[in-house]
Amino acid sequence: MGERKRKLTAAERRARKKRRLEFMTIFVHGRQKRVRRPQKIDGMDAAEFIRQNADPIWLHQNGLWEYLNDNEPF
Repeated sequence: MGERKRKLTAAERRARKKRRLEFMTIFVHGRQKRVRRPQKIDGMDAAEFIRQNADPIWLHQNGLWEYLNDNEPF
C-alpha cells in the first residue's frame, strides 16, 4: 500500500482556486502550458466591449479606425 494523499489546507485551496480563475491551460507542441486568461469586461472580451460601447471620437483619438463605421456621422 502506498501513502495516502493529504488534504489541502484552506489557504492552499484558496490559492488553487485563484490560479484556476487567473490562468488557463493550453497545449503548445504537445505540452501543457499555463497562460493568463484573456481580459473580460461584463463577460465579453475587451475588444468586443470597446466595439459595442465606444463613441466615434474616442475610437478616432485612440487609433481604432477599423471599428469606425462609414455611415455614422461625427
